[in-house]
Amino acid sequence: MPVKPVEKIWMNGKLVDWKDAQIHVLSHVIHYGSSWFEGIRCYKTPKGPAIFRLDKHVRRLFDSTKIYRTPIPYTEAQIEEAILETIRQNKLDACYIRPIVYRGYGDVGVNPLNCPVDVTIAVWEWGSYLGESALENGIDVCVSTWQRPAPNTLPAMAKAGGNYLLGQLMKAEAVQAGFHEAIALDVFGNLSEGTGENLFAVKDGAIYTPQFTSSLLPGVTRASIIHMAEKAGYRVNVANVPREMVYVADELFFTGTAAEVTPIRSVDKIKVGTGKPGPITLDLQKKFFDVVKNGNDPEGWLKLVYND
Repeated sequence: MPVKPVEKIWMNGKLVDWKDAQIHVLSHVIHYGSSWFEGIRCYKTPKGPAIFRLDKHVRRLFDSTKIYRTPIPYTEAQIEEAILETIRQNKLDACYIRPIVYRGYGDVGVNPLNCPVDVTIAVWEWGSYLGESALENGIDVCVSTWQRPAPNTLPAMAKAGGNYLLGQLMKAEAVQAGFHEAIALDVFGNLSEGTGENLFAVKDGAIYTPQFTSSLLPGVTRASIIHMAEKAGYRVNVANVPREMVYVADELFFTGTAAEVTPIRSVDKIKVGTGKPGPITLDLQKKFFDVVKNGNDPEGWLKLVYND
């Protein structure tokens, strides 16, 4: 989905024109993948533009860079305010938000410590990641031949740019085989996550989702859906989930900032349940959209772009 340019991008404390938001070709990030980022959504609500769980996303960004010994030269509050400023400057009612921290132009060797830490925030208009029909009808996925990294290799808890090389392999393999998305297994053969989404299964009225030790990113939307489900009285099991669960589950769905709550209708050409979004998936999807689109926010998850 091509990105439609907006007026300004925030770079290292300054708003610059879209066309001028560039970095040097010898920046460390280009050669070694040394970047950490977030995907955040701002929704159009009856109360005005509102960002979903801004504080949690920014905290995860700082956690990611801490793992890689990359101190961000701003506070969490400053990054949050910069995000708000960038949306206001571009006069957007709804948008996707991409803050990214990266090692810039300095040493060209592997050692990152002598390279500057740069920060950029971009926003743009963006619709449904997998399409409106995906949210309504579900998608067809496959189990990837690629596995998530073993523990103590690449830190799965960090949302690092380099980690998404694996996601690219999984995605390309799935698309070229005629699927919308892919599911990865962990090194032990348990379910892990999609290329950019967390995974949930429903069996006999109970909800199952893989735990962090299955090499998955701690999703902000994932945590929100777990909270919503438990509050609604569903039993949620966060545990190791075997591969065969995707074939016998009554319902499957992905969650994520981009994917939101996307039903899965088949895996490896095997129909999930009835082959249509199931009642628990649709209930949680409805609860999620009631918050982000209708502004019904009992948990205080929405941050208004313009103060009351």
